[in-house]
Amino acid sequence: MRRFELLKRIGGASSILIGLVVLAGCAPEVGSERWCEAMRDKPRGDWSTNEALDYTRYCIFNSDE
Repeated sequence: MRRFELLKRIGGASSILIGLVVLAGCAPEVGSERWCEAMRDKPRGDWSTNEALDYTRYCIFNSDE
Protein backbone atom coordinates (compact mmCIF):
# COMPACT_ATOMS: atom_id res chain seq x y z
CA MET A 1 0.00 0.00 0.00
CA ARG A 2 2.80 2.44 0.82
CA ARG A 3 4.61 1.73 -2.44
CA PHE A 4 1.49 2.63 -4.40
CA GLU A 5 1.17 5.94 -2.53
CA LEU A 6 4.83 6.73 -3.15
CA LEU A 7 4.53 5.93 -6.86
CA LYS A 8 1.40 8.05 -7.06
CA ARG A 9 3.20 11.05 -5.52
CA ILE A 10 6.24 10.61 -7.77
CA GLY A 11 3.97 10.40 -10.82
CA GLY A 12 2.12 13.56 -9.81
CA ALA A 13 5.33 15.48 -9.17
CA SER A 14 6.84 14.40 -12.48
CA SER A 15 3.66 15.44 -14.31
CA ILE A 16 3.91 18.90 -12.80
CA LEU A 17 7.59 19.21 -13.76
CA ILE A 18 6.90 18.14 -17.33
CA GLY A 19 4.08 20.68 -17.53
CA LEU A 20 6.34 23.47 -16.33
CA VAL A 21 9.02 22.57 -18.87
CA VAL A 22 6.46 22.62 -21.69
CA LEU A 23 5.07 25.98 -20.61
CA ALA A 24 8.53 27.51 -20.32
CA GLY A 25 9.14 26.71 -23.99
CA CYS A 26 6.16 28.84 -25.01
CA ALA A 27 7.69 32.23 -24.20
CA PRO A 28 7.41 34.68 -27.10
CA GLU A 29 10.53 35.52 -29.07
CA VAL A 30 12.28 38.69 -27.91
CA GLY A 31 11.36 41.56 -30.23
CA SER A 32 8.17 39.97 -31.57
CA GLU A 33 4.89 41.86 -31.42
CA ARG A 34 3.62 39.39 -28.80
CA TRP A 35 6.72 39.98 -26.68
CA CYS A 36 6.30 43.77 -26.92
CA GLU A 37 2.67 43.45 -25.79
CA ALA A 38 3.70 41.25 -22.86
CA MET A 39 6.33 43.80 -21.84
CA ARG A 40 3.78 46.65 -22.00
CA ASP A 41 1.59 44.68 -19.57
CA LYS A 42 4.49 43.88 -17.22
CA PRO A 43 5.19 46.52 -14.50
CA ARG A 44 8.26 48.57 -15.42
CA GLY A 45 9.80 47.95 -11.99
CA ASP A 46 9.93 44.22 -12.77
CA TRP A 47 11.92 44.64 -16.00
CA SER A 48 15.54 43.54 -16.09
CA THR A 49 18.16 45.78 -17.67
CA ASN A 50 18.33 43.52 -20.73
CA GLU A 51 14.55 43.57 -21.09
CA ALA A 52 14.52 47.37 -20.98
CA LEU A 53 17.25 47.58 -23.62
CA ASP A 54 15.52 45.04 -25.86
CA TYR A 55 12.17 46.82 -25.44
CA THR A 56 13.76 50.11 -26.49
CA ARG A 57 15.49 48.49 -29.46
CA TYR A 58 12.62 46.39 -30.81
CA CYS A 59 9.42 48.03 -29.60
CA ILE A 60 10.22 51.75 -29.60
CA PHE A 61 12.83 52.26 -32.30
CA ASN A 62 11.93 49.08 -34.24
CA SER A 63 15.29 48.50 -35.89
CA ASP A 64 13.76 46.28 -38.63
CA GLU A 65 13.93 49.16 -41.10
